[in-house]
Amino acid sequence: MKSKIIGLEFIFHALADRSRLGMVERLSLGPASVKELAEPLDMALPSVLKHLKVLEEGGLVLSEKLGRVRTYRLDPTKLSVIDSWMAERKAAWNRSFDKLDKFLIETSDENSD
Repeated sequence: MKSKIIGLEFIFHALADRSRLGMVERLSLGPASVKELAEPLDMALPSVLKHLKVLEEGGLVLSEKLGRVRTYRLDPTKLSVIDSWMAERKAAWNRSFDKLDKFLIETSDENSD
């Protein structure tokens, strides 16, 4: 469990910035070059590359260089880590709510007597 949390820290850190989140949104449509990813952003290319490095270190994107063009694409396996973590949290919350519901029914029945 601890290793999953450590991985999640990097993923959530990578997604915590609006520009990086926008890049992930763009990459959800398909692979894109650095130039394509930089186009909608109001920042210098070195800054874009720093953001892409954070996304790569978080495991969210993979890059490939063909000639002079570096292309990035999403790594969907990392997004499934988030899905799994959220499903575990949801299951835990549902168990807590089920216990609360049972307790409220039991105490309601006791008070009706």
